[in-house]
Amino acid sequence: MMIKLVKIVLWFIGIVSVLLLAFNLVFWPILKNYTKKNSPEKNISYSAAELELNLFYCSPSKKERNIFGGLVPYNEVWRTGANETTTFTTNKDITIDDQPLPAGKYSIWTIPNENSWKVIFNKQKPSWGVKLSNQKVARISKYDALAIDCKVSKSLNIVEDFSISFMQSSPDITIMVFAWDNVVVPLEIKMQ
Repeated sequence: MMIKLVKIVLWFIGIVSVLLLAFNLVFWPILKNYTKKNSPEKNISYSAAELELNLFYCSPSKKERNIFGGLVPYNEVWRTGANETTTFTTNKDITIDDQPLPAGKYSIWTIPNENSWKVIFNKQKPSWGVKLSNQKVARISKYDALAIDCKVSKSLNIVEDFSISFMQSSPDITIMVFAWDNVVVPLEIKMQ
């Protein structure tokens, strides 16, 4: 009787192992590929003098939806894009809106509100922006390296696809701009 029970348990463990392997090798890549059709990956590189900045994010579309205060709730942490975690890399120590940020790679999280956003640079880089188990953001606040309150500007034109871009403001100032729907959030970046 005991041998039969052990065989059943081993058979069950084998089936579960095969299903987990199939999920990781087949279903997960299909799911990631499907979500990327709706929110494609963007890799942005920017160089000015000795400064090199890199961004990775996935860009969702508006699709006639109410974005801020709707799809992206106010006063809640947002993964700042879709799918994988948005990442920001700097090769030099910088200041963002006069707050220091050491050289390195960070995940970016935001807390949107109607008139301001909190933009957070976090030392952890989870692979997916939300936990699959409960769809809550994957950010752990104790790893925050920098949190900045930024003013929101309203765009004259609707921005269909979420974007993060860089532009040179002066020889020593770069502006990083978040834009989606009718919202624009600029941050000033300087090398230390």
